[in-house]
Amino acid sequence: MKIRHRLYMLKERFKADVLVPVCRKSNFLSDLYYFLFSNEFTREHRKVLNGKYLHMQALKKNQPNAFHLRRQIHRLEKGLIMKNRRRVFALDYILDTVKNYKIITEGMEKQSIPTDLGLLQWASAVIQNYFSSVDDHVIIAKAKDIFYSTQHQCEITNDHVPYIKRSIKQTSVTFDGLFSLALQRRSVRWYLNKPVDRSLIEQAVSIASMSPSACNRQPFEFRVFDAEEIKNKVGSVPMGIRPFYQQIPVFVVVVGKLSAYLSERDRHVIYIDGGLAAMSFMLALETLGLSSVPINWPDIERFERKMEKLLGLADDERPIMLIGVGHGDLDSLIPFSQKKSSQVLIKYN
Repeated sequence: MKIRHRLYMLKERFKADVLVPVCRKSNFLSDLYYFLFSNEFTREHRKVLNGKYLHMQALKKNQPNAFHLRRQIHRLEKGLIMKNRRRVFALDYILDTVKNYKIITEGMEKQSIPTDLGLLQWASAVIQNYFSSVDDHVIIAKAKDIFYSTQHQCEITNDHVPYIKRSIKQTSVTFDGLFSLALQRRSVRWYLNKPVDRSLIEQAVSIASMSPSACNRQPFEFRVFDAEEIKNKVGSVPMGIRPFYQQIPVFVVVVGKLSAYLSERDRHVIYIDGGLAAMSFMLALETLGLSSVPINWPDIERFERKMEKLLGLADDERPIMLIGVGHGDLDSLIPFSQKKSSQVLIKYN
């Protein structure tokens, strides 16, 4: 064991003293380093390729692809809100959009895919708004025929379309109130032995769903574990909570779905969008009388394998982070965790 350890340390020292300083200097050498000397990105490469493959196959085989429809409807919305809107736009993707809409509605009718009436209401309203806003064109006429021949799963209305900012109801929440909520939200590691009402989790997720998301694809799910045996198995995987994971009543795993994207350039969006949603989720929990603790999820292969098996993750899915949830023990200690000031964090221009 001592010889093996010494060889390992020599290898790591060689990487740190020679390989890293040299290979960091160019893209080619960096690629070579991770091809020959490190497998740290292997899982990410495979997951990204699986996501790309699943997205491509769905489009190629005319299969339902809700992520694709969300993106296309968002593109239509961005065209509709332009102040100097063109009389004809989206000719390069409107046919693709209505065809995908038709495929999804037919899939829901046959119950071959989960029903998401909210998506259909939004999509049908925006498409209808688009048709009423553009001039006649042969491609648009063809798209209209496809859309109106579809067996719709919801009433086609003109709701759920772009609206004037002035019409938004202003909240009574002040800066001081929001700042107080941010101060109230601390990472709590000790909890009461008290069950968490699932309706509270669902309410918090409804707030999380309002978080901004690239092209409104929302490429994440909240996997909630509140049954004692499975939640302890899930909680035992991350390193940072092992001393206290068993008394946390609920674990939520935020899971990203890379099949939401066709291009590798979007491979980081699951982490960005998932993180935005997770923060809104934790703030919402505070307003509902619940505490939480975000749990770091470093990319460590043996833990990734274990979590993948526990959660039954698909080929395109990755854990983004874990969140412990429960009724916080009011007599427990909370780390002070000094935060950087705005003066430290901001750099102008």
